Amino acid sequence: MIGNERARTISVLGIVEIFAWGSSFYLLAVLAAPMARDTGWSSAAITGGISLGLLVSGMFARKVGRLIQAEGGRRVMAAGMLLLACGLALLGFATNLPTYFAAWCLIGLGMSAGLYDAAFSTLGRLYRRDARSAITVLTLWGGFASTVCWPISAFLVESYGWRATCLVYALVHLLITAPMCWFAVPDKQDDPVRDLPSEPGAGNVGNTFRLRFWCIAAAGTVLAMVASIWSVHLITILTAQGYALAVAVGLGTLIGPAQVGARVLEMLGRERHHPVWTMIAATAFVFFGFAGLLMGIPAAVALLAYGAGNGLWSIARGALPLVAFGAEDYPRMMGRLAMPMLIAAAVAPLIGSVLIDRFGTQGTLLALTFASIVPCLAAAILWLDFTKSRQRMSFE
Repeated sequence: MIGNERARTISVLGIVEIFAWGSSFYLLAVLAAPMARDTGWSSAAITGGISLGLLVSGMFARKVGRLIQAEGGRRVMAAGMLLLACGLALLGFATNLPTYFAAWCLIGLGMSAGLYDAAFSTLGRLYRRDARSAITVLTLWGGFASTVCWPISAFLVESYGWRATCLVYALVHLLITAPMCWFAVPDKQDDPVRDLPSEPGAGNVGNTFRLRFWCIAAAGTVLAMVASIWSVHLITILTAQGYALAVAVGLGTLIGPAQVGARVLEMLGRERHHPVWTMIAATAFVFFGFAGLLMGIPAAVALLAYGAGNGLWSIARGALPLVAFGAEDYPRMMGRLAMPMLIAAAVAPLIGSVLIDRFGTQGTLLALTFASIVPCLAAAILWLDFTKSRQRMSFE
């Protein structure tokens, strides 16, 4: 019975994540051009909406983490879906930029309470140290967000226009995802007994705690920044390297399957390895992807490596804090870690534009390659720390 409830909860959150990501982070991939044609707003103003949404999401991430730790994720995630519904409805009726940006502020609040960090925190609150496999499966569901929602968005835009598309997604959240969170996600862990740390020393609040926090935060912030830059400027950089537009777009589509494929392999591993190894693999693949493009290896190979790394990082960012800090404090720590990552993702497209203007596409690729060294170093430091912690426990 417990297994059935767990499977149901993961499946419900998986469906929620598909539509939450598809109607927020991935929304403008399809709607930006029709918006610009219909309203006359500049592309910079339109894409500024998602940056504002991510910024708001980052600002409220810590509060969301504390709420989930105190109350569980059911109410918080249901509220997140309702906020997405309100934001998308306002977006559908926006006739001027102030209203447009206000809509994205509401969407940002919904993203804070409804995307991966909130869902991971909810699973951690429910299943404690056994949440890793649930997190891995949830990322598989989330990996299909663009696959499911981009065709839906394209059909709706083509048939009814971008405003109606926003209103349809608002109804999806109001009538489907919010009730799913409210009625199908367990409220909170019934057993109030304090959970033991999952890793020796994870409950410490001294140097070990601070080292682990800053390593994960630094790696996550840099990876969020390079991923955001890459998602916006990928086609520009590839076409500057001599690829035709259609080829560049085709190469870009390799990233999604690589992400999902890497997550499947992680799931098949059945938690036989420590999450720090998932982080090491994730950061190494991302670095290899950028360095490979810089050194001229086939772009398909480089982008597959980058996609695999990005997919594995989605798992590591949820699983590693569980063993680094213990399950009891997990939702609060996820909120603290999410804040700099989301803010970095918000400002990254602007940073990427400045880099391209100042140093060109090759200089930008060089900067991304050097930046991706930082997560690799953070992963190595974490590995050393966990190794020392285990040796210390064995000695004692």
